[in-house]
Amino acid sequence: MQFLGSIDAKIDAKMRVFVPANFRKVLQAEVQSVLILRKDIFQDCLVLYPVEVWDAEVQKLRLRLSRWDKAQQQLFRQFVVDAERLEIDASGRILIPKRYLQMIGVGSEIQFLGVDNTIEIWGKNQLNETLVAPEDFGVEIQRIMSGED
Repeated sequence: MQFLGSIDAKIDAKMRVFVPANFRKVLQAEVQSVLILRKDIFQDCLVLYPVEVWDAEVQKLRLRLSRWDKAQQQLFRQFVVDAERLEIDASGRILIPKRYLQMIGVGSEIQFLGVDNTIEIWGKNQLNETLVAPEDFGVEIQRIMSGED
């Protein structure tokens, strides 16, 4: 499952937003109508995980962390405590709880971004502030892909 593209959208007064059609098609092909919402760990954006992707990520994390180590259990708990289950309604919308939008400082204008097997939700124009400068992007990709350190 792979999501590609950047789509602008508006959240209505009831905090609902249409999941972009091209993303819904990917989800429908995989028979996924439930998404898990969580704030990103590093950036001020929200991440939508299809349930099977979320389950795989939680399983990977669980395997690396011990239930019998207090600090590791706290990390695991913190990762899952801020997750929320969202269902895509018959019209193709999801309801984003207001507290999540407040976490990332977003109003009614958002941007959906397909990032591999997840969908990110950014405030309008916030994404551009986090991207690598165009002149540095090619240099960094070349360094990473050529194995240079």
